[in-house]
Amino acid sequence: MPEPTMSVAAALRAAALAAGDRPAMIKGDRQRGYRELEARAERVAAALAERGVRAGSTVAIALFNSFEYVEAVYAAFKLGAQPVNVNYRYREQELRYVLEYTGAAALVYDVSLAERLGGVVSELAAPIALVEVGGGASLPEALPYEHAAGSGATGFAPTEDSPHGIILLTGGTTGTPKGVIWDRDGLLGIFTSIFRQHGLATPRTPAEVGAAVRALQAGDQVPVVLPMSPLMHGTGFFNSMRTLMGGGVLCFSASRSLDADEVWQTVQHHAVTEMVIVGDAFGRPLTAALEAAERDGRPYELGSLRRITSSGVLWSAEVKRELLRRGRKLTLVDNISASEGGPFGLAEVSSEAEVADGRFSLASVARVLDEHDRDVEPGSGQVGVLASAGPQPVGYLHDPDRTARIWRTIDGVRYAVPGDLASLDADGRLILLGRGDGVVNTGGEKVFPEEVEQALITHPAVDDAIVVGIPDPRWGQIVTAVVAPAGALGEVPDDELIQHVRDRLAAYKSPRRIIRVAVVPRTPAGKANRSLARQLVTDRTSTEETA
Repeated sequence: MPEPTMSVAAALRAAALAAGDRPAMIKGDRQRGYRELEARAERVAAALAERGVRAGSTVAIALFNSFEYVEAVYAAFKLGAQPVNVNYRYREQELRYVLEYTGAAALVYDVSLAERLGGVVSELAAPIALVEVGGGASLPEALPYEHAAGSGATGFAPTEDSPHGIILLTGGTTGTPKGVIWDRDGLLGIFTSIFRQHGLATPRTPAEVGAAVRALQAGDQVPVVLPMSPLMHGTGFFNSMRTLMGGGVLCFSASRSLDADEVWQTVQHHAVTEMVIVGDAFGRPLTAALEAAERDGRPYELGSLRRITSSGVLWSAEVKRELLRRGRKLTLVDNISASEGGPFGLAEVSSEAEVADGRFSLASVARVLDEHDRDVEPGSGQVGVLASAGPQPVGYLHDPDRTARIWRTIDGVRYAVPGDLASLDADGRLILLGRGDGVVNTGGEKVFPEEVEQALITHPAVDDAIVVGIPDPRWGQIVTAVVAPAGALGEVPDDELIQHVRDRLAAYKSPRRIIRVAVVPRTPAGKANRSLARQLVTDRTSTEETA
């Protein structure tokens, strides 16, 4: 497939011009059209340029799902700069690390982060331009976002030929985030998939983008998408940007945490056609709200809904069936992808009869490879690693060695091989087995045990700790800590240890359960024995349940 010959900004602008007066974004009773999105993003870009942001610079964005998030990303694209997603749950040490690691020239942040950022910004080695959303500049050096977007600098000429894309922060094996560099071609490979989904050719020029958007309009195929997963994660970001590429409408929930009834009200009121969720972490509360509404005699109307997509986390057959019972023309898409590329596998179902536990179709661009980079035979029971030749980034930021290990040329084709283990049934269906590195995936958030362990052992009552993920019906996994005492550990409440971690790391990384032991399980070499720790937690839980 030939690569597009345009910048991301030029492609998005062509889509916006074709969309014309249509709404681009809706949140509650607020609405922003494509013309206004264009104008505001251009003014934000001009304001950033005045503060030293240039083509190739990095613009960190620490925001909740909002109009401003989309505008800030678009503004960076117009400059030829690279947006960087920053988790709004990060604490001071995490924020400092990612800003220094990515060399951020600017930070667009929510006012709720101002207190955390106050000390961080003053300690950075290089100056950083600050733009604050939702406040009047809580930090003295910050520019209020609305000043930049509403009445900021004018006369800015956007770049039309930038090769840059984004730096997507994802978890690392040491707990510190890795930056995955996506250039223009990789991003457009994903963004333009909106057209391939509807049977249209991939556009390669701005004129072709405009024509493709008009074709979607003519066929009444313009998507109205509710991205419930955060835009700071790849699933939410990619699905949102491909919606704008297709001239579609993004609907945002007003609540910053999941309000299932608000979600269904939004679907009903705005005739949402697609939703993006995080597996059972969202699916279970959503189905519970549907059931409660039906019991109360006020069922939600879901007739507009055509597609719900989840990526990379547990989405149970039970929840899928409950959704399919209520969606008349609904397709559920379970997608195996990674920040490093994909797709690797897909499970698309449109009826209860099609739902199967844990099996996917191997994506057309994917393979399951053995240790010699040969294809695993279906039905052999052999475990291999997933590889995908789909749209992919150029590599990791500041890490050429790891880049060479993850992106490999096999049989003359470049593949992303991030380390997901899988096997194939006799009929060629994919069975995903997960990563072998102990990462805990809780509600779509990656938690790395070593980072939580390091936080725990800074408590004076903890001598040693091992952290594992334990299966959970809603969250996929929950973070559980096995800790050994340094003195009177039994006298320290669980809540104190959990809060100790929360004071140092994002709240989702803190343990939901503490198991106390005399000595934590380790190998003779002193390495954490996570399998034994996990079994210990399971046994303790079973004993407590039967007591």
